[in-house]
Amino acid sequence: MWLLGNINQTGYFRVNYDLHNWRLLIQQLMINPTIISVGNRAGLIDDVFNLARAGYLPQSIPLQIICYLSEEDEFLPWHAASRALYQLDKLLDRTKDYSIFSSYVLRQVELKYHKLGWPSVNADGSFLQATYQTEELQRAVIMLACSFGNKHCHRQAVSLVSEWISSNKNRIPPNVRDIVYCTGVSLMDEDVWEFIWMKFHSSMAISEKKVLLEALTCSDNTYLLNRLLNLSLSSDLVPDQDVIDIIIHVGRNPHGRRLAWRYFREKWDILNSRYGEALFMNSKLISGVTEFLNTESELSELKDFIQMNNGGAVSAFTRALEIVKANVKWHNLYKEQFFQWLKKSPND
Repeated sequence: MWLLGNINQTGYFRVNYDLHNWRLLIQQLMINPTIISVGNRAGLIDDVFNLARAGYLPQSIPLQIICYLSEEDEFLPWHAASRALYQLDKLLDRTKDYSIFSSYVLRQVELKYHKLGWPSVNADGSFLQATYQTEELQRAVIMLACSFGNKHCHRQAVSLVSEWISSNKNRIPPNVRDIVYCTGVSLMDEDVWEFIWMKFHSSMAISEKKVLLEALTCSDNTYLLNRLLNLSLSSDLVPDQDVIDIIIHVGRNPHGRRLAWRYFREKWDILNSRYGEALFMNSKLISGVTEFLNTESELSELKDFIQMNNGGAVSAFTRALEIVKANVKWHNLYKEQFFQWLKKSPND
């Protein structure tokens, strides 16, 4: 019989178990997850990924736990899994075996993605309202499917963007617009980027402008990403408060990683003089452009940069250094074990 601690996450701590108990818990989730409460299912996922990342568990345990997700109908556990998988994605998306990881994630997501489908549209073009929980779950699953390369998800996004461009009527369901815009920009040609850029300028709605601006950072084209970075800082086309978000989002794009990191270092004096007083903005920027650094050479670059710019945003840089050291450590100690298990796992 399995044992479960910290019921409904009442304590601010993580619980680790011996491997036998973890396997029993995973078995229970596979057979009937509802025996364990929703909060505890989310907590187990969150704990297992964090414990494995810190080296307290074999890397295979979190990968095994997500196999039950096709049986999961609640948003919270999916949300916990998404957060953990995007964290892993940041660590792995520049590795040579990345596709083994992304294919594995897609296999766990596929069933639920096809079952839930996309938000429905009425005959008159209005959107069918689902419950908040259903909408959020659908959104989380679509986001995972499109992010990790599900072909159907990609085709759906491309066709929605194409229809918008040809009809100039935006029939994309509001709760998945950011996913569709981003996927469209990453997969389609430069004309789509220009179309989104034009819409950004003509839109009056602040929330829509923000989504359009973030979509522009999803391009695979480094020339366009560079152009966006330069425009954001040197022109009044982009609102001041959005400049930091652009740099961070370019950094989240694997094609923009090096670009955002280099741009940040080159423009640090300007950025620091502009946002230095707003400590929250500054630390958000610093963590945003450094959290994906995970090689020895990037760690050296960060150390050199901190040394040269002594005196500014000390606590944010200290925290950034800790995170990058932990990323490098994970790569050195656990990456092989992680991929070894994935290569052996059955292609169910």
